[in-house]
Amino acid sequence: MRRVITYGTFDLLHYGHINLLKRAKEQGDYLVVALSTDEFNKSKGKESFFPYEKRKALLEAIRYVDLVIPEENWEQKVNDVKQYQIDVFVMGDDWKGKFDFLKDLGVEVVYLPRTPEISTTMIKSKLKN
Repeated sequence: MRRVITYGTFDLLHYGHINLLKRAKEQGDYLVVALSTDEFNKSKGKESFFPYEKRKALLEAIRYVDLVIPEENWEQKVNDVKQYQIDVFVMGDDWKGKFDFLKDLGVEVVYLPRTPEISTTMIKSKLKN
């Protein structure tokens, strides 16, 4: 079984998120989603519209997602890869090259293109105006 992991905030869940999760799941058989906690988001200067537990429940309802775990810091990725026996690490292509160090652990690193016309930042901006 090929195990895949991806990371994100997944706030104001939209079809771009669904596209990413679907394509991530296509990389293997079991998809783990590491979801940024509210505390981690605050440390990055971000605030989610929906709290962690609500975002987690939304992700758990998506058929492509097999397991949701908390993302609490930048450094946990190596431990997550080991703990969950990950074969494929997937991120959006705006992170291209940033996680290539995971290849040293025998993990395939895949950067998927984002859905260009949609983002949570864009939605928040339009709602604000």
